[in-house]
Amino acid sequence: MIGLSYILGERHKEKTTDEPYESGIPPTGDARLRFSSGFYIIAMFFVIFDLDAAFIMLWAVSFRELGLPGYIGILVFIGLLIVLLIYELSIGALDFGPDGRKILKYKPGPK
Repeated sequence: MIGLSYILGERHKEKTTDEPYESGIPPTGDARLRFSSGFYIIAMFFVIFDLDAAFIMLWAVSFRELGLPGYIGILVFIGLLIVLLIYELSIGALDFGPDGRKILKYKPGPK
């Protein structure tokens, strides 16, 4: 079928045939942009909290089978998540406003 569509298919070469298509808008500029490190940090936070949501969902599905040990385990897990969230808020990692660059100033080191 693929070979037959290649043989019988239309062939045309126009000015925009090999151009990338982005919602009907002609491309402008270069696709290789530099992102700040804050972008990657926020992306990592998203992945971390997204995976945590998946773990909590799996726990909720098997709630009855896990019993009290599973309940205590998920309480510890959620407690660690809350501690992590408080830490991120304290270093300014979730600030998106004009002062959102506070995380770039945070440099762990010897005290």
